[in-house]
Amino acid sequence: MRTLVSPGVWMFGVLALAVLAVSSLADLVSEPYRLDTGLETRSISFENPTGAPGQGGQAASKLGPTRKGAPNRAFKAGETVQLADIEGPGTIRHIWMTISDRKPETFRSFVMRAYWDGQEHPSIECPLGDFFGFAHGKVESYQSAAHSLGQNAGMNIWLPMPFKKRACVTLTNETGGDVTIYYQIDYTIGDVHPDDVGRLHVLFRRENPTTLKQDFELLPKRVGKGRYIGSLVGVRALHDNWWGEGEIKVYKDGDEAFPTICGTGSEDWVCLSYGLQQTPFLYHGANLCQGRFNSFYRWYLPDPVYWEKEARITIQQIAWDEGLAEVQDDWCAATFWYEPVPSAPLPAMPSLEARTAELWKE
Repeated sequence: MRTLVSPGVWMFGVLALAVLAVSSLADLVSEPYRLDTGLETRSISFENPTGAPGQGGQAASKLGPTRKGAPNRAFKAGETVQLADIEGPGTIRHIWMTISDRKPETFRSFVMRAYWDGQEHPSIECPLGDFFGFAHGKVESYQSAAHSLGQNAGMNIWLPMPFKKRACVTLTNETGGDVTIYYQIDYTIGDVHPDDVGRLHVLFRRENPTTLKQDFELLPKRVGKGRYIGSLVGVRALHDNWWGEGEIKVYKDGDEAFPTICGTGSEDWVCLSYGLQQTPFLYHGANLCQGRFNSFYRWYLPDPVYWEKEARITIQQIAWDEGLAEVQDDWCAATFWYEPVPSAPLPAMPSLEARTAELWKE
């Protein structure tokens, strides 16, 4: 007996298979044996600044042509260098970087910016150290799902950065002196992305000190749909009491006075308890707890936080001083999220003076 399939059902099946094929490309880590992905692997560094096929390693050193002629470059004071200009569609998969001057002020004085798909304003604007997962300019070796950091400031970020037409990445030296940079940007081209694919956005904020009884904003209000990936937070306590009783609050999709998501304490938010311990785990933890300086993070990767219309994310500044007490401390945060473009400009980043004041002292 012959079975007839209506055109509508047939088309639905074709579309379903197409969606399945596209989604199967997304997980390149758990299925490393997949070879027919349609993706091309590229990499950009000073040895191949365009990432073009067969164009790497042409510079000459004293050893001769192709013998490590351009592994690094000195960034002059005030100079902005374009690290990548990539035609899409594609996905930046990983960025590695290190620098010759590893003072805390240097990590706050270099600024990473990324521009997706022709937008004139950056979707990523963040000091170098905070972008790569550590606050206060203090290098402390650790690994999380988003970052890994070596003891000599080998800095890595692993969050995927998709784009449809073009990706531009720049780095600006605001240190006042010359600093040598090494870097590598690993990416694929040929990725199949929908028009509204989320582009990575990163915002840096600092309040030194915070305003009494006014919650610190990890993410000022964003309009449109998106997904919160998480935040790398730094706190410099300005008193001798435990500072971390404040709750995180996620206001989304019409929340006004009260949030949909409400935490129970700052250390609870990063999945620790009874204070903060230097315990860097995959999706949560603290990578610095020394004296008054703290750096901690929470990555919502297996437990996503989505919004459809709008979102705003805050955290309170509440201490314990023979009971709960409102306090002011020095808070900073690099917040990571995805939203489509066109997207609204980021709030203004703190000035160089505000970013570099009262950092970790070796």
